[in-house]
Amino acid sequence: MDSTDVAACWEANAETWTRHARAGYDLYRDALNTPVFLANLPDIAGMNGLDIGCGEGSNTRKLAEAGGRVTAVDIAPTFIRHAREAEAAKPLGIDYRFGDGTALPFPDASFDFATAFMSLMDMPSQDKALAEAARVLKPGGFLQFSILHPCFAPPNRKVLRDAEGSVTGLLISEYFNNTNGEIETWRFGAAPAEVRASVEPFRVPRFHRTMSEWVAMIVAAGLTIEHMAEPRVDAQTAQVEPYLADTHVAPLFLHIRARKGAVA
Repeated sequence: MDSTDVAACWEANAETWTRHARAGYDLYRDALNTPVFLANLPDIAGMNGLDIGCGEGSNTRKLAEAGGRVTAVDIAPTFIRHAREAEAAKPLGIDYRFGDGTALPFPDASFDFATAFMSLMDMPSQDKALAEAARVLKPGGFLQFSILHPCFAPPNRKVLRDAEGSVTGLLISEYFNNTNGEIETWRFGAAPAEVRASVEPFRVPRFHRTMSEWVAMIVAAGLTIEHMAEPRVDAQTAQVEPYLADTHVAPLFLHIRARKGAVA
């Protein structure tokens, strides 16, 4: 599967995805993943940044609200349309462009920082995406990204629950099975049952790589890892919001910040 095929999948997902995410059904994102990502983000006020795989722009707007001067790209035109409409309704100075993360349409050393919220894992050539992110960063700039955790969200992952529905563990297998565009179908689990039943499931291509492969690709891109995080909920939150309780047992997401070496 190449970038054209991936783009077709995400363009087909984009309309429903935007509507459901903005309705609050992407609970993993809103209640856990994005807050932790932003809490660990360095101060970006006044810096020029690039958001790679911006989707409908929810997280991009948070970067702008934190003071960044942000350009954002996505491979699905419908996502870009929705993001631009949100920018027109509440201008934050964001420049949304159609673009492929594995072939970014920007000159070398264009940005002080780059982000990628849950997008690099969905690209068919993560090595190219990381190399492109490094290329457009200025010396000393950083890339911070989030992905499904390679160790705890491989191709086969099942949440185990007891008779009362409480999470007791995870069944993990196929960690070493690299996938190259195998399609997963799913809906936002936090959406009401009648809402889920009313739409076609998302078709998401998976490109699973092991932890060591991710580290090797980051190193090959000329980046140095300086921070990692594995977002989780605490025991109290797991009880109040059982939908997220699996992340109290093991992480679903991995965050990495890597920096481009400064010129001596």
